[in-house]
Amino acid sequence: MRRRDFISGIVGSTAWPFAVRAQQGTNLPNIGFLNSASADDWGSRAAAFRQGLNDAGYTEGRNVALTYRFAEYHYERLAAMARDLVQQRVDVIFASGGDNSIKAAVAATNTIPVVFTTANDPVAAGYVKSLNRPGGNLTGITFLGSSLEPKRMELLHEVAPKAASIAVLVGSANARMDRDIRDIETAAKSLGLSVRLVNVAGEDDIAPAFRDIVAHRDGAIHVITDPFLAARGRILAALAAEIAVPATSSDRGFVVGGGLLSHGADSVATYRKAGSYVGRILNGEKTTELPVEESTKIELIINLKTAKALGLTIPLPLLGRADEVIE
Repeated sequence: MRRRDFISGIVGSTAWPFAVRAQQGTNLPNIGFLNSASADDWGSRAAAFRQGLNDAGYTEGRNVALTYRFAEYHYERLAAMARDLVQQRVDVIFASGGDNSIKAAVAATNTIPVVFTTANDPVAAGYVKSLNRPGGNLTGITFLGSSLEPKRMELLHEVAPKAASIAVLVGSANARMDRDIRDIETAAKSLGLSVRLVNVAGEDDIAPAFRDIVAHRDGAIHVITDPFLAARGRILAALAAEIAVPATSSDRGFVVGGGLLSHGADSVATYRKAGSYVGRILNGEKTTELPVEESTKIELIINLKTAKALGLTIPLPLLGRADEVIE
């Protein structure tokens, strides 16, 4: 089977059909859902967000409307999308799928409440004054995804100690990528490893990236925290397994799809919490009264079946620390 056909088959089997809807009805409070990814890729997270709204007493189409704006990874579209939501006078904007969405919302309004999800420190990024007292029209959930990049590199070295050259898959340029790359390179240097950046900004880059990894004989793969790459975790995991290279990511779906291990936040729980925050704002609470919540649920998931297929022995202490082991 040709590699392109293989990728297409995986995409077709894992895509989640999700209709982008703009609910009408001026009597309903309206939430602007601003996201850098695509509707199909973000289906499970959007469903978790709606569940969080339900927890707060709001059901889409019954007593709340959602206006969806997905940039399809064309980050330059986000500014216009944010302005459009402001012009539609939405009651709250939910900015997600990377910090580009947050920056677009910040630039578009300083009055409409904005709830965000971010893998970064929102204080250092300038979104809020402090976690406990945001101080403006923004609040949300931070899940520390980017700050875990060095730890993921350490875990990869622990399970694949013979891998000296690490291929780091990077997506399209985003608000935090340069810092993440610096952190990864610093961690690799401290471990005596070399890293190579391999660009995967779109579907057409996936097959060439893995041919490049084979050609350079990289010993392991590190998938950087990125919306596009996270949505294709199962595809990347399957291709890593095909070329018999251990790989790590921040996303649980990557390990379920056959990747070696993941270490990161529970994205579904994060989006559900964000939905409940939006509901609380619709119920009258102010962003200044809602502290930014730090998601402390960081999961280490190991695919023991993949480890055995690769001839790797997972250290027992590491297995003991795992939140989930797939056998």
